[in-house]
Amino acid sequence: MHAKNSNPWVRQILPAALLALLAGGAQAAAPGITGTSFTLTASAAYTSQPDGASIYSWGYGCTTPPAASAFVPSNGTASLIAGANCPTMQIPGPTLVVHQGATVTVTLTNSLPAAAGNTSILFPGFNVTASGGVVGLLTREAVHGGTVTYSFTADTEGTHAYYSGTQGDLQIEMGLSGAIIVLPASVPVACTANQGSGTGTFNDQARAANGENDYRLAKSAYSHSATCYDREYLFQFSEMDPRIHRQVEEQVASNGGCTAQTGCLQVSSEPYHPAYYLINGRSMPDDMDPNYVAQYPHQPYNGNPHMHPGELTLVRIIGQGRWQHPFHEHANHLRVLARDGNLLLAPNLVGTETEHRLAGPLLFTTTTTPGQAMDAIFQWSGKGLNWDVYGHGYAGDTSTTCTPDANGFNSDPTAPNYYEWCADHNKPLEAKPFGAVGAGGPMTLPDPNIVVNGPWYSGTAYLGPEAAARAVGATPIPPFGTIANNSGSEAGFAYMWHSHNEREITTNNIFPGGMLMMMLVDPRAYVIDESL
Repeated sequence: MHAKNSNPWVRQILPAALLALLAGGAQAAAPGITGTSFTLTASAAYTSQPDGASIYSWGYGCTTPPAASAFVPSNGTASLIAGANCPTMQIPGPTLVVHQGATVTVTLTNSLPAAAGNTSILFPGFNVTASGGVVGLLTREAVHGGTVTYSFTADTEGTHAYYSGTQGDLQIEMGLSGAIIVLPASVPVACTANQGSGTGTFNDQARAANGENDYRLAKSAYSHSATCYDREYLFQFSEMDPRIHRQVEEQVASNGGCTAQTGCLQVSSEPYHPAYYLINGRSMPDDMDPNYVAQYPHQPYNGNPHMHPGELTLVRIIGQGRWQHPFHEHANHLRVLARDGNLLLAPNLVGTETEHRLAGPLLFTTTTTPGQAMDAIFQWSGKGLNWDVYGHGYAGDTSTTCTPDANGFNSDPTAPNYYEWCADHNKPLEAKPFGAVGAGGPMTLPDPNIVVNGPWYSGTAYLGPEAAARAVGATPIPPFGTIANNSGSEAGFAYMWHSHNEREITTNNIFPGGMLMMMLVDPRAYVIDESL
């Protein structure tokens, strides 16, 4: 589980079931509901885990189903993601997507069992006015069966958390948390000039040339011209101690006549021993199933990022539990843009610029602090791997050229090898088939006598559907046409994104599981369908 940031061979030795999931093509995007007025309820239901456990939980949901046009990402009339819905209880709560400057109203109904007592929502970072309900310790609260309304101006862009402000050690543990995304009021010109990344790479043109839909919520994360992006994902990290949930379930069943505003639960939240570690309410491999899939009716959001080389992928991260989680994104560092909606900027303008430069760090591991959100950019290009990742350079190949732009990447957005690092074009991997690095081989190739086990092996070191034909030399790269690597369609790299706390990549002590997902990198010719 230790990182090698430039090594796509982390995909090679994985369980067959996991690799079969990779071939399914389910993506994450950043699904949610949009508007200015939201009616939510706090309710109880059961969530599921890959070990077969059914966990009694509480979560926020929609009191009534929103209109089809409210689900985002959208084509203007309905969600682009199949099966979009908002049940009366989900974990995490519905992602609320609003625009900067909007007046947002959230009305909460307390539909929790009477034994739970009052509940509420906090919106950190916003100046909230609350009405109705009763006075609570941190905000006004909804009594059992009652409502409370919160109103605020969404004046801070970016990604934010929301969560219960009532008995937080218990109610947040039970699942009462969610995300709010504030889109910039205006998108910088640099992000709309047909160059999705704003760096002269023309990812919008490349998307159009291959007939791929745009699933972004906006073209920039902030009103700053350096926050343009091409693709986005939201990941909410939390953990769960089933002992606490079991205590609550048992006491709710025996305290049906409770009338106390503080509830009638006597639950010990310490010592705290989580057994489940969640990304968007699911553990691996469930987090790689599609969004809104029927088998997880109260866990609608998945975690399975997917991208093309050169794209700037916006990663929205929130810590929603009680613990910090050191999450590592293989293949490259993340450039942090902001924390809790606050851009990290250099103190002075530079030259003739009219904006402060971004000054966020490059992070090897994004530690998710409870209650804190961050926005960051991830990019993969294949630069520096020292071989042609598209497999050009084998005998007789003259099919594809590489014309470098000012940054050294292939400048043709209509080419199947768009954004290839041209310095490595026509540099065959198998020139030194045994990978003696000192002798010129860029990497050590796998022994075909070891990794010939069908779907246990992911495929080649090349991007693109012609990968099978490109595997030539004294040590061919087997096998092809497996479940996990159909050389007639998808052939890309997969990187494990996972917690660096090893117990957190288990599900109830079973490995693999927990906080683990895969980042898939596919060539531009492969159409990424985030409607799943």
